[in-house]
Amino acid sequence: MNSTVTLTRVTHSCVLIDFGGVTLLTDPWFSEKFGYYRSEPLGIALEDLPPLAGVLVSHGHYDHYDMEAFKAYRDKTVPFVVKRGIGGAARKVGFQQISELDPWETAQLGPIKVTAVPGSHGVPEITYMLEAGGFTIYFGGDTRLIPALREIPQRFPKIDLALLAINGLMIRPAFNRRDVMSAQEAAELCAIIHPRVAIPTHYAFTGGRIMDRLLLKYNGTPEE
Repeated sequence: MNSTVTLTRVTHSCVLIDFGGVTLLTDPWFSEKFGYYRSEPLGIALEDLPPLAGVLVSHGHYDHYDMEAFKAYRDKTVPFVVKRGIGGAARKVGFQQISELDPWETAQLGPIKVTAVPGSHGVPEITYMLEAGGFTIYFGGDTRLIPALREIPQRFPKIDLALLAINGLMIRPAFNRRDVMSAQEAAELCAIIHPRVAIPTHYAFTGGRIMDRLLLKYNGTPEE
């Protein structure tokens, strides 16, 4: 493994993270259904994915854990790391190497150490810290900004890169409860954890006209 990191945005929170030839996929989402639509093309098609050292899943929502599509991935031996309690969806479609974690538990994916970090999204969620080749990367899933994240710099004082959600998703019927960080909150988290580089994720999503009018409210792209 050489000392480089390369990122490829697939869509939303789905990102390929390549640690010098050892590649992870985060929060797989490759298909659409009612209420879950992309407003951008996929950065890479499922059938074109490289060999994976592992798949990370932050929580069980369809746009982060799309096993209906991902069951077509050619290598059923690829290991998954998921929030404790949600491994069944991957097992059901044939993946058997599943590590289920709670916050601050760890797993090893080849040379990459994976640490589960707290998260909050209205359903059980974890985020992840990844360490390999001298790099430390934080993958924030679609967590809210929560007090538990203040513990990160105590455990990981040097973070090279943070992947942070920015679309500020709110639930209209729940009095506009915010379930995902906004861009402003992502900036606030950067001031807490001090990554050398921060990259926005969890945008270019739409629930469709009906869902957006009745249920969901959010910001748009990083440019907006």
